[in-house]
Amino acid sequence: MSWDVYLKDEKGNTFSVPLFKEGGTRLRDGCSKTKLNITYNYSPFYYKYISSQKGLRFLNGKKAKLVKGILAHAVENLGIKGDGAYWKSTKGNAGFALSILLEWVKKYPEGIFEVH
Repeated sequence: MSWDVYLKDEKGNTFSVPLFKEGGTRLRDGCSKTKLNITYNYSPFYYKYISSQKGLRFLNGKKAKLVKGILAHAVENLGIKGDGAYWKSTKGNAGFALSILLEWVKKYPEGIFEVH
């Protein structure tokens, strides 16, 4: 199980970003849109550092610039050093996924998150 996290404009379109291959569902050639699949395995960290009641779903419907501080705080506390095993529930793996979202937020502060 996983979440699909999108950052979209006011018309519902994703933004363009540099090609990346991270995430739970990977396209062979990578992705260049603001869509990231994140495993539920990281849930405990998101309930601790994002929202104790909603976890990662807290971002849903929120404007990017309004959650920048929350994401930055979570990344700072979790770190971004993954252990190479994507599915493993580690602080670094969870933080790395959030660091991707944080980069999107910096580039597109008016974007709106969708979390499914």
